[in-house]
Amino acid sequence: MVIAKARAVDGPDKSFREAEIRRRNLDKGDVLIEIKYAGICHSDIHTARGDWGEVHYPLVPGHEIAGIVTDVGPEVTKYKIGDRAGVGCMVDSCGECENCLKGEEQYCLKGKIDTYAAVDKYGEHTQGGYSTHIVVPEDFVLRIPESISLEVAAPLLCAGITTYSPLNHWKAGSGKKVAVVGMGGLGHMAVKIAHAMGAEVTVLSQTLNKKDDGLQFGAADYYATSNPETFEKLAGSFDLIINTVSAKIDIDAYFGLLTLDGTLVNVGAPGEPLSLNVQSLIGHRRSFAGSMIGGIRETQEMLDFCAKHNIAPQVEVISADQIDEAYERVLASDVRYRFVIDTSTM
Repeated sequence: MVIAKARAVDGPDKSFREAEIRRRNLDKGDVLIEIKYAGICHSDIHTARGDWGEVHYPLVPGHEIAGIVTDVGPEVTKYKIGDRAGVGCMVDSCGECENCLKGEEQYCLKGKIDTYAAVDKYGEHTQGGYSTHIVVPEDFVLRIPESISLEVAAPLLCAGITTYSPLNHWKAGSGKKVAVVGMGGLGHMAVKIAHAMGAEVTVLSQTLNKKDDGLQFGAADYYATSNPETFEKLAGSFDLIINTVSAKIDIDAYFGLLTLDGTLVNVGAPGEPLSLNVQSLIGHRRSFAGSMIGGIRETQEMLDFCAKHNIAPQVEVISADQIDEAYERVLASDVRYRFVIDTSTM
């Protein structure tokens, strides 16, 4: 059993504190990873602050994890000590249902086991990556390509796959016009990945404050959604819209930007319900969809794709003592574009 140093929170209105957590002894198929970097996702904030429902505290968030394998169980075949490895938003699933057998473990019919704020098959509450070590079944460990540094690899395990999966599923390639709503941690990755896939990319952000960044990342155009003329000018323009924001928006206004048979996909998860007018969909056979991370196979595919195309998130590395400050800066949209915790500071 490993005693890991961590940062935990004891309630929705509490600050993070130093903690120690026990990581289980290795089962036959388990991998022990010494965590080097852990990204901060908006989902961490929603969960830590109870926005999505009841939470078991103390809680150690973090599902963007990059590190080094330091031990393996006796039946592990995919990894060895010294390998560069990552862990994303889930650490187990039933492995037997129709969706799991298709490689879509994130949609496990019996319920995937989240990296934190869940209960695993041993009956223990899972604790995440704001810590120095984690034990995970080898089938839920990702191999980080050598060309991707560990600090930028961490956000790929959520922000990367959350945007890659819908872009891949709805075939955002050459000849497709894709709009990305929001230019935060998810949005900037969506721009980079969609551009690398060959799509023509437009950013739709509240302001033009990040326009230079968006164009540098591969966007062909950048518009402010605070300007009503944007929705008039771009009406019927896009085959696919990826909505990355975790806030309530006028969803009907964005439906009006879709072409015939266009699709708007939500990957951001607002804490309150969205309402829509069905007439916005019926008129041009438009679709409204959702997408949640990706399966292990697709996540590895994403990592390899990013390595091939030299795609990496823009990160700001922080110490463990800066987590509370980082949360407030995320909520104020004051990060370009992902905070990553250096776990050596635990």
